[in-house]
Amino acid sequence: MDLLMLSRLQFAIVTVYHFCFVPLTLGLSVMVALMETIYVITNQEVYKQMTKFWGKLFLINFAMGVVTGIVQEFQFGMNWSEFSRYVGDIFGAPLAIEALLAFFLESVFLGVWIFGWDKLSKGLHAATIWLVAIGANISAFWILVANSFMQQPVGYAIQEGRLVLEDFGALISNPNLWVQFPHTISAGFTTAAFFIMGISAYHLMRKHNLDVFQRSFKIAAIIGTISIMLVGFFGHSQAQHIVESQPMKMAAAEALWTTEDPASFSLLTIGDLSQRKELFSIRLPRLLSLLAYNQLEGEVKGIFNLQEEFTQLYGPGDYIPPIAVVYWSFRIMAGAGTLLLLLAFVGLFMAMTGVSETRSIIHKIFMLAILLPYIANSAGWIMTEVGRVPWIVYGLMILRDGVSITVPIGFVATSLIMYTITYAALMVADIYLLAKFAKAGVPESDEDKTDTSAEDNLSLVGA
Repeated sequence: MDLLMLSRLQFAIVTVYHFCFVPLTLGLSVMVALMETIYVITNQEVYKQMTKFWGKLFLINFAMGVVTGIVQEFQFGMNWSEFSRYVGDIFGAPLAIEALLAFFLESVFLGVWIFGWDKLSKGLHAATIWLVAIGANISAFWILVANSFMQQPVGYAIQEGRLVLEDFGALISNPNLWVQFPHTISAGFTTAAFFIMGISAYHLMRKHNLDVFQRSFKIAAIIGTISIMLVGFFGHSQAQHIVESQPMKMAAAEALWTTEDPASFSLLTIGDLSQRKELFSIRLPRLLSLLAYNQLEGEVKGIFNLQEEFTQLYGPGDYIPPIAVVYWSFRIMAGAGTLLLLLAFVGLFMAMTGVSETRSIIHKIFMLAILLPYIANSAGWIMTEVGRVPWIVYGLMILRDGVSITVPIGFVATSLIMYTITYAALMVADIYLLAKFAKAGVPESDEDKTDTSAEDNLSLVGA
């Protein structure tokens, strides 16, 4: 465990913890806004109950997301100061816009939404939660602008050993951004939809507040079905882009050691990683070419061929990422996504046929399925980031050149342990609070019991 590996582990743990909260925030904010909009239009009290119930869970998740996300920006200066010095002129711009524009937009109007139930008109109050939802998703956009530069640098020049921004338009029109952003947003909606369906299934199985949770289940089933289909569509577009922009990542995801045309898709590959060779595999002929180019023929470069190519292009070095991590994270993501697609159709059928309160076994499956989007989201991000190894900025800077060389290794090891323990405690607290308020359900009398006061909401955020 050297300084580089400890710094990578620390950033990975913080990021994975943080990303547990982000997709739910992106999707649930919009779905709460949609519920309140329906309440404003119909004036039906049941939609106000739904808005307050799911809004309370959104607040818990949002608060945890803020706490876990702040640390990431400090790590750029502490653990990755060489990286920050090299790309700071470019990387800092979208992060500053995210903090000063998007985050303040969502946080300010979230406060207005919490305290404004009895002080604003219905329409104006609904507008505040829409601004929260818009701010959350704009925030994701600017974060992905920064990340996409790391995946595919554009609009830059090199001056005195540092990158400087030459074309801001190129930064926000980065081709990687426009396949990554919609994939991330649709994954957020999928996460929120299955979160709502799972909790609704819990209450429907126990016949609690049937009107509230039948409607919640139906809305989530519709949005979840559309969202998971979009996840697949945008994921396919992203994979095709990776074939062109980061061919080594795709080769690692398929354990494709040598160039093939047409290229086969791996159902299962077992290899000897120490010698970097394949021991056993089951492959489907031509399918990888079909996925990469929408036709049964097309060259997909192999790991060994790309290693030789990169050695000539960038100089001596090992340009092969951890094959097992990339290969299996891709399959975990794709497998979880396939299950989500099947369950989304089941949920849609249940919602449309009115059988959503009579199938206890399926309800239990939907309760467990709350975890599937989190598994898929985490695996997808692991593949995205680990598949770029050894680059921290693709084609420009490798990982070992980005780490802070003046930070004592003991400091990094200590902070790694402390962050891991602290974040684990926060995760336990988050799960406890979400489970507690989710199980409590909606009180029978909205007038007497569901009027969540500003003090109650403030205490949730404080917790």
